[in-house]
Amino acid sequence: MSKILKKGKFKIIKRITLIALILGLLFTHFFTPRLITEIRNPLVSLIKSNKVKDFDIAAKSIENINRKELSITSFDAIKLSARLTFSSLDSTKGTIILLHGIRSNKNAFFDLSTFLAKNGFNSIALDSRAHGNSDGQFCSFGVNEKKDIKSVIDYLINEENINNIGIWGQSLGGAIGLQAMGFDKRIKFGIIESTFSDFRTIVDDYFKLHVGFSFKPFSNYLVNRAGDIADFDVNDAKPLTYCENITQPILVVHGNKDDRINIAYGKANFSRIKSKHKEFLEIDNANHLNVWAIGGTPYFDKVLVFLNEQQTIRVKSNNIQIL
Repeated sequence: MSKILKKGKFKIIKRITLIALILGLLFTHFFTPRLITEIRNPLVSLIKSNKVKDFDIAAKSIENINRKELSITSFDAIKLSARLTFSSLDSTKGTIILLHGIRSNKNAFFDLSTFLAKNGFNSIALDSRAHGNSDGQFCSFGVNEKKDIKSVIDYLINEENINNIGIWGQSLGGAIGLQAMGFDKRIKFGIIESTFSDFRTIVDDYFKLHVGFSFKPFSNYLVNRAGDIADFDVNDAKPLTYCENITQPILVVHGNKDDRINIAYGKANFSRIKSKHKEFLEIDNANHLNVWAIGGTPYFDKVLVFLNEQQTIRVKSNNIQIL
């Protein structure tokens, strides 16, 4: 009798183990890749919230700075939400597209847009597709987003009569910025902060960061599945490749204590950039999230020097063309 009971228990354990294994494989195949690319999946939201916080523009706008909410249609009919902030000076030095990190939104740049306006620059803070108030479900890590930037530039030129456009991107936004600069030469200059060089590599890094070990074949499998689900070419999500086509002036910034995206990736991107006017700025003791706080006033002073230098470079370039 006891042998029969033991056999019965063993069969139950085997069945439970088999069911758990099948469920685990199904979860890994269908759901886990969505953690990478799907921003608005309700199940993903239980793990990582991307809810846009309430934001009262009227209460925030103490200074007399002119702002304008925009809705821009991208190449695939996605509606992109953006906020255009105008220079508060009599003349405008340029217009800067501001690109946030993953699961953030354009409101992260409200104070920065005020700072830029006071120093003579327009800025357009963009909700990347699937973020904030923009349409879409998936992030493609620059593959589609660089084309979104092209649509934004088209809009600025055709609808707002704005030229001399630059870009400033953080983390994911930096990766998008590099790809956009290599893709569209109408971007005249760029500031790129704390970004990666290759989508596959950074997914493997994040897997190791959160799980404690790395297994490249498995992370590559997740990347390929994520690309299939979100319908984009994962091999094109490689800022390092686009860096080889960047000839515009650029400032690349990275904290040397960044444990999310290693500074080595920032340096690798920088080494591939073809521009004659490029600079790498290492922020000592800064991690992935506090470059601005650690860099402080000296950092923003450095950024202003870079931005103001673009006016001199532009004038010289125009004079050469005239001659």
